[in-house]
Amino acid sequence: MGQVRVIESIDVHAEGEPGRVLLGLHLSVKGTTMTERLQWCTDHLDPIRHLLLHEPRGHPAVCAVLVLPPVSDDADVGIIVVEQGGFRPMSGSNTICAVTALLETGALPMVEPETVVRLDTAAGRVDAVARVRGRKVVSVQVRNVPSFAVSLDLPVEVAGYGTVAVDIAFGGQFYVLAPAAALGVELGRADVPGLVRAGIGLLASAREQVPVRHPDNPAIDQIGLVMLHGPSDEPGIEGRNSVVMPNGPLDQADPGTWRGSLDRSPCGTGTSARMACLHARGQLELGQPFVHQGVLGTTFTGLLHEATTVGGLPAVLPSIEGRGWLTGLNTHLLDPDDPFPEGYTLSDVWGSSSF
Repeated sequence: MGQVRVIESIDVHAEGEPGRVLLGLHLSVKGTTMTERLQWCTDHLDPIRHLLLHEPRGHPAVCAVLVLPPVSDDADVGIIVVEQGGFRPMSGSNTICAVTALLETGALPMVEPETVVRLDTAAGRVDAVARVRGRKVVSVQVRNVPSFAVSLDLPVEVAGYGTVAVDIAFGGQFYVLAPAAALGVELGRADVPGLVRAGIGLLASAREQVPVRHPDNPAIDQIGLVMLHGPSDEPGIEGRNSVVMPNGPLDQADPGTWRGSLDRSPCGTGTSARMACLHARGQLELGQPFVHQGVLGTTFTGLLHEATTVGGLPAVLPSIEGRGWLTGLNTHLLDPDDPFPEGYTLSDVWGSSSF
């Protein structure tokens, strides 16, 4: 195919969230720690991120994960999460996608009834326990990094919505969390544009008004995502949520930039952050299952295993469990004559136009 560039991916969805698992890009990723690798990707691999997530190969809700060699002796792989908003330190749904892809394609050996996959991430070490039956991964429990609440009921001013009491918490990424009712929107599929606008408006405002920095990893210094949450009246489901992911630059003073996409899954790092807040309020005990439902009705089951501290802050060690399904083995091509070498976006469905 001459000078055509070829990138292979294993496409998976985790409880509805589409993920694109990339093997082999370790040949170009530099760094002796995962933090260094995350920064290197941010500095050098945005063209690849745009190419795979933007049109015509991607769409606003798709994410990806780079599978790299581990940096620690006892890990199996390292991963870097690739989202529309940038390269991120950790993602629960993308970890489920990666583990499912690695095991079901034979990239890592599969052992029944359980296979443990040890992952290095820029947020810290993560262990995943895959439940295996008949050579299929039927669920993945992700033992996440320590998660903690930074602030509870913190007032944030959001243009058009007033003062909103929010929680700021870390669950592998920093989140701003608020009840959907506090912004006058309802969870579910009835008003997805309203959910997205309210969520992104809150995220843009929180990023401007609330500085964050992980006490043990100062490179993690931005509120990455927003979760709007609420109760559930379904038996066996403790809560519902919508996490909104930005797909362009945000400006709290310009509501025209308040564009994004709903996480199709119940969100793993967001569920970890939510459980940390509930525990800080005395509303969720260690060892008490927390079933969290996303916009598609799918669920992650969360659990707090033990208490710990992070930089002197009370923290918890959470896990989330869900399932992934392979959806395709893709060969992505970039012709040197392609007029859109990094793909493109248009503001009909994206935050802004770029081509």
